[in-house]
Amino acid sequence: MSHLEHERLTERIIGAAIEVHRGLGPGFIESFYENALVIELHKRGLDVKKQIEVPVFYEDREVGRHRLDLFVEDTIVVELKAVKALEDIHFAIVKSYLKAVGRAHGLLLNFSKTILEMKRVIHQ
Repeated sequence: MSHLEHERLTERIIGAAIEVHRGLGPGFIESFYENALVIELHKRGLDVKKQIEVPVFYEDREVGRHRLDLFVEDTIVVELKAVKALEDIHFAIVKSYLKAVGRAHGLLLNFSKTILEMKRVIHQ
């Protein structure tokens, strides 16, 4: 998938997230936004996997499992938050998810603000 295709897919996800934020507004727990975003992404014809477990390896041995909020089109990892402020640890976690699934592009969405906070996360 080219960078432009990632861009289009990311924009579709962001559009769906904005729609969910408009509909629900701030103040709910993450799982409400996650469930609503899955509905909205499906309406837009996107394949979404929710709360999938992915193994984490150290020296070819599994040392644990990550649980991804959403994995869209087997390409973009989407992490949802409902927090006062995004912190460095949130970005580090998304990067670790990307590493675990062998992908480069993620989105960090914070629904607790009056305007949806969206951050792209790239793992090289």
